[in-house]
Amino acid sequence: MASELSAAPALSTPAEHLFEHIDPVALAAQRNEAHSKQRSDDELRAIYEIARTAREIKHGGWKRIALQFPDSMLGDAPWAVQALSAELASLAESTSATAAKPERIYILADTSYSSCCVDEIAAEHADADVVVHYGRSCLSPTSRLAVIYVFTKHTLDHATALDAFAAEFPAKDSNVILMADVTYQDHVPTLLAELQACGYTNLLATSIIHDPTGRIPNRAITAEDPSTINLQDYSIFHISTPPTALLLALSSRVKSLFILPTDPTTSSSTPAAHRMLGRRYARVLSLATAGIIGILVNTLSVANYLASIDSIRQQIAAAGKKSYTVVVGKLNPAKLANFAEIDGWVIVGCWESSLVEDDSMFYKPVITPFELDVALHSDETRVWTGEWWGGIEGVKPFVEKEKDEREEKNGEEAGEHGVEGDISDEESEPPQFDLRTGKLVSHSRPMRRILKTAAEGDIPATVGEVAATPNSSTLALRPKAELATVNGVVSPGAEYLRSQRTWQGLGSDFVEEDSTVIEEGRSGVARGYTVGASERT
Repeated sequence: MASELSAAPALSTPAEHLFEHIDPVALAAQRNEAHSKQRSDDELRAIYEIARTAREIKHGGWKRIALQFPDSMLGDAPWAVQALSAELASLAESTSATAAKPERIYILADTSYSSCCVDEIAAEHADADVVVHYGRSCLSPTSRLAVIYVFTKHTLDHATALDAFAAEFPAKDSNVILMADVTYQDHVPTLLAELQACGYTNLLATSIIHDPTGRIPNRAITAEDPSTINLQDYSIFHISTPPTALLLALSSRVKSLFILPTDPTTSSSTPAAHRMLGRRYARVLSLATAGIIGILVNTLSVANYLASIDSIRQQIAAAGKKSYTVVVGKLNPAKLANFAEIDGWVIVGCWESSLVEDDSMFYKPVITPFELDVALHSDETRVWTGEWWGGIEGVKPFVEKEKDEREEKNGEEAGEHGVEGDISDEESEPPQFDLRTGKLVSHSRPMRRILKTAAEGDIPATVGEVAATPNSSTLALRPKAELATVNGVVSPGAEYLRSQRTWQGLGSDFVEEDSTVIEEGRSGVARGYTVGASERT
């Protein structure tokens, strides 16, 4: 407790937490080793598709170009700018007799959110007309800027791929769909022809499309009539390790999934997706009894993200729960731990970044919008079919019919548990138990308000909205403790701050602080501080 403290807490950094000194000789050796492994200009031009990018820029007439690189490719960014500038100048000389205004190219690094998404926010800071996105991408639709996708091209050992395919599918009539990560997609047609030459007859290939909500996300099956193909009858042979979100999405749609890793340190394997889905369902149950849910905005570029946030807010309010919207940029446990009153989080982002693969370090569970929809159902209606989806692309608009049905169900539940008249208090609501622990939960619906009978026709338009109601002569049991409100609306977050937070900011630990002698603190530079004049050199 704050009253037991005898002195103010130390707010300075401990002496052992200093920046590590880097030997310049060792750093130069690392740079020389990396320089020796650099590829030739011709290889880099093929990998980054310089010629195609320049042609599309000229065709679009864009003058301000932003190049977005993931961290792993950032070392090649200066070379890409020089090569692209030279290619654009060469095209300008060959197509125009008069000197045109040259294009300006900007490098985007340290993306605002996930590297798979187009960073429109950073591009708008440079007033860019188009974004050239390098590396693998989620292909989620953007909302404002034009985009040129350069997936980059990588080599693949076809002999190893053929041997792995034959070992996994020895029968020549196996139903298999060939699929690859976007960075290896150009190898699929060649590999298909080689496998057909080996005698395989029931093979299908895929091509890249911009449709994250498709049966196979961002892929189209190259067949005469793809709609007649039952994915449950086919296995998938996937080149390169897919993102976990794609793995979970495909696990319930296809017969089986085999992954051929392109990293030599990783062995070929068939992932245990069903075990991962079981862990996701455990997260769903942990949010089923949550009273305060945080909406974590993890994108400002994906199309329709604002409409998805509104829909999620309405779903949470219809379930009698409180929601808070938070924008924190890239996620880490320390950021989310600052919001101790939040019982769980739902991420608003693309279909890949909405999944936090390892949230064991997070203070509260983090789930996807699809999982939230399952969690908000009652224990009687919640059904887990094995289907899974990650991003906001699958969020459906919340319609009035769904809201009325949930309100009517809440009223029926209250009536079945002995509610007299037209008032339902907290003690009269049906009990709710945590299915993981078996304990009674009393705070799962903090925003459940007075329920009016349908005959009066006076049900408010928004569930969870605390508004002025007509005076009633019916006696109502009021809670003994006074609840914190903000602008007349009950606020569980403010109540948590008032009643449970023991530290509410600097200066709140002590009501009265005694004057103390001023002591000399640390001085110097960040690489090595000194304390006092006696230790200065």
